[in-house]
Amino acid sequence: MTGQLLAPASTPTPPPGVAGVARGGLANLAGAALAGVAGVGVTWLVARGLGPDAAGSFFAATSAFVLVGGVARLGTSTALVYWPARLRAQGRPELIGSCLRAGLVPVAVLGTLLGAGVWLTAAHFVPDYAAPLSALAVFMPLAALTDALLAATRGYREMRPTVLLDKILRPSMQLVGIGALAVLAVFSEAALPTATWALAWVLPYAPVVVLAAYLVWRRWQREPLLDRRERLAARIEGRTVATAFWRYTAPRALANSAQTALQRVDVLMVAGLAGLAPAAAYAVAGRFIVLGQLANGSIAQAVQPRLAETLSVGDRAGAARLYQTATAWLVLICWPLHLLVWDYADVYLGVFGASYVSAAPAVRVLAVAMLIGTGCGMVDMVLSMAGRTTWNLANVLLALAVMVAIDLYAVPRLGVLGAAYGLAAAVAVNNLVPLAQLAGSLGLHPFGAATRTAMGLALASFGLLPWLTRLVLPTSPLGTGAALALATGVYVGGLRTFRDRLGLPALLQAARPSTSSGAKRRG
Repeated sequence: MTGQLLAPASTPTPPPGVAGVARGGLANLAGAALAGVAGVGVTWLVARGLGPDAAGSFFAATSAFVLVGGVARLGTSTALVYWPARLRAQGRPELIGSCLRAGLVPVAVLGTLLGAGVWLTAAHFVPDYAAPLSALAVFMPLAALTDALLAATRGYREMRPTVLLDKILRPSMQLVGIGALAVLAVFSEAALPTATWALAWVLPYAPVVVLAAYLVWRRWQREPLLDRRERLAARIEGRTVATAFWRYTAPRALANSAQTALQRVDVLMVAGLAGLAPAAAYAVAGRFIVLGQLANGSIAQAVQPRLAETLSVGDRAGAARLYQTATAWLVLICWPLHLLVWDYADVYLGVFGASYVSAAPAVRVLAVAMLIGTGCGMVDMVLSMAGRTTWNLANVLLALAVMVAIDLYAVPRLGVLGAAYGLAAAVAVNNLVPLAQLAGSLGLHPFGAATRTAMGLALASFGLLPWLTRLVLPTSPLGTGAALALATGVYVGGLRTFRDRLGLPALLQAARPSTSSGAKRRG
């Protein structure tokens, strides 16, 4: 019904590259929606099934696990997309195997070493949540390799493994495992250890990494293969394959670690500076951010290989078209969520329990930060695909330093709200600085007609209308339902009116079975 409402009478042919992004992005977005629902479900079950202190221990342990896993990935989540896409565009697919070796082996080794280090030292450094973190540490190399292997499949323009494995299978298994523990806890007299909950959350990485490794191996076997002497003699821009790979990747390795720290270290700082219960409240308050990040990552993963190809051949016009269209779609998806969370922060937090409602001011600060972040699009990824990984590194380190400095000052004084201020400042730095760099060096920016239209439509529909409705009708199920119905109606009408400007015909074509199946046959 929605597709029929939005489809124009005569669907124009989308610009080159945009249709491919639409196909990959639409599949990724569907998977991201399922992953988002599963993630919120896990958070709800943990918040309801464990007390505030135990929930804080779980959230701190998983944040530390993701943070250390980000270090173990060594930036290969970008490099293993960039190099296969670039080598294929330049007609040198026989070198892809050497790039895979250069990236995956160090990730496996470092992941094992870091996992062992965390397991041995957790009790000394973080005794409050050492038990769940030690249980997670055993799976550190599997988690690091999962992300790297799935990035390699995207370098081959294969989005399906990421959707099926990372966005459907793993989150679903996590939800089922945590849900089973929540049911068991209801009928158990003794509280289940937090480490048991952590194991239920991390175990799904095992089947996912095995399946991802098989898919990469199968795809690699289809490429022209070099013998050992040819691999050693191969050169990229005058350098060995491994040297070229790590010359690009090394700055990104630090940037990737810092980027992961931006997303996770604030929970650890709240736990250390304010306690486990405030850490649980902060983790719940920021749960909606993950939904936006999933949408951002889904579209970025579809754009990455095509953007690398267009920039590698100097097609800045094509790169600008991809960047602006993708940003418009990101705004259409994320801004309604962030605006509604701003309007109904207390209602949102009440879902997780009455003890979390006091974090509403922090939620509103985070919502404004996310509007800025999604409005700039996947700016750091565009900078990386343009080869400016050193710039990206400097930007992320600056943003991380800003967040840590503000947290150290504000968290002991303001608690959860202080951490929200720190993250908001970091998000602003990490988006506005690279935005200025892209505009100055390459003339690229996300603010085309489609993006401006998407922003105006979202602000009018899900920002202004719910706010005005809440002034007239007090917070109640009736008032909230009326506001959502009015906002959705205006939004759908705007999508229909501006469908061509927003690039929606490409998404609609991608959603049609015939188009999708044709794309699979050609791929």
